[in-house]
Amino acid sequence: MPEKAILTIGDQQIELPIVVGTEGEKAIDITKLRDRTGYITLDPSLSNTGVCQSGITFIDGEKGILRYRGIPIEQFINYPSFVRVAWLLIFGRMPTTEELGQFSELLTRHELLHESARHQFQQIPVDAPPMAILSASLSNLSYYHPELLAIEDTESFVEAAARLISKVRTIAAFAYRRSQGLPFNYPNPKLRYCENLLHMMFSLPHQQYVCTPEIVDALNLVLLLHADHEQNCSTFTVRVVGSSQANLFASCAAGVCALWGRLHGGANVKVIEMLEKIHKGGMTPEQCIAEAKSKDSTFRLYGFGHRVYKNFDPRSRIIRDACDRVFATLTHGDPLLDIARKLEELALKDHYFTDRHLYPNVDFYSGLLLRSMGIPTDMFTVIFSIGRLPGWIAHWREQHNDPTSRILRPRQVYTGSAEIHIESALVQAPELKNTGK
Repeated sequence: MPEKAILTIGDQQIELPIVVGTEGEKAIDITKLRDRTGYITLDPSLSNTGVCQSGITFIDGEKGILRYRGIPIEQFINYPSFVRVAWLLIFGRMPTTEELGQFSELLTRHELLHESARHQFQQIPVDAPPMAILSASLSNLSYYHPELLAIEDTESFVEAAARLISKVRTIAAFAYRRSQGLPFNYPNPKLRYCENLLHMMFSLPHQQYVCTPEIVDALNLVLLLHADHEQNCSTFTVRVVGSSQANLFASCAAGVCALWGRLHGGANVKVIEMLEKIHKGGMTPEQCIAEAKSKDSTFRLYGFGHRVYKNFDPRSRIIRDACDRVFATLTHGDPLLDIARKLEELALKDHYFTDRHLYPNVDFYSGLLLRSMGIPTDMFTVIFSIGRLPGWIAHWREQHNDPTSRILRPRQVYTGSAEIHIESALVQAPELKNTGK
């Protein structure tokens, strides 16, 4: 017999169904609560609210578990292919060799931007925020590909998804080149996804950019580790916009805008700024730890703790190990990496941090890894967006294919004025009375 919850409101008792997920997580279904009682629930940050049932990503924050379509995130270390993970998230299974090859060819076919779009970049100020360029450019794909606005079959969906995943790296690279006052590099069809992104960003007319296998694997890891993270702010934004039946391009552009917020996509930038401040200010890691614990200090230790994970963020260890591999191949080190390692060592030995579950998160080392590739901080969130795009597309498709899906329209608890007659309101602003304004 299905398990139920009993809710008591005054003298009334109602039964509410309990929904059980694949991994045993439980939710109380309140779909009919308002119809039966007149009540709604209040959860301002939605931290205790499930907005959907999804088969894409599973997180157990208490145990530090992250899985894509059932596969533990750690198992992708030996298969660092962002394109393969993109297919997995979007279509629900690992691609065959033939399918992966066909999808890669599709990405190559769609990597160019329309020439008029390329010319538009010339009119953008060189100091324009790259995320502004990215969000506008993704939305602009809607008028370059009007045939893909109403997706009614798998073929048109695959075309739209491939165009997004392919063109987003071209847009990102063009945005970077514009900020540097450099000529744009066209994509090289002979290069794979991550190599092509680095080529478009860093190749010069007199010098072709050549990246090492360690750099390519590291960039693949950065992208795939950010590919999805359940119902985060930007993914939920994509679902909200998509629930209105907005097209895929517009929905993902909205996701970029949400990711642009400093509380969501800018955390690894804050880590780098913190490490630079420590380095330039002459503070020791020991002093930083002491300052972070002091109630009288304004110093904040960025890159520790996570809203979901109450254990280690499983992505952080993978990023840290990738950092070690990449820096081992470079002829120069990074003093910020040494500071980060020492901060982690000290924090993990300190009960103040461990008792509060303040462990390094994915942002603590990801910025350092991007720095090792020559990627500047104002491009960090753009790279994050490229990585998160397959997750957004997967959630958009899952919602689009759900026959029970409706436009997302939450309720509120109104706390404004009770009903008041307009004449009484005008007493408070007599200069407006009888003016018609």
